[in-house]
Amino acid sequence: MTTKRLLRRSEVQHLTGLSRSCIYARMSRDEFPKPISLGGRLVAWDSEVIQQWIADRIAESTSNDNAA
Repeated sequence: MTTKRLLRRSEVQHLTGLSRSCIYARMSRDEFPKPISLGGRLVAWDSEVIQQWIADRIAESTSNDNAA
């Protein structure tokens, strides 16, 4: 069984290279995964969803390089 892991914003920023404001701007445009509420003002992101988002960006970049 794979253990699910939740990532706090600072770790999401580190993994993606995006700033806080960029993450929230992209979320508002539905270009970045929405976080999971942990209660109160605490939120976190599913690590698998973030890893898939990163993989999708890499795939897009690779396909754009091949199209040029």
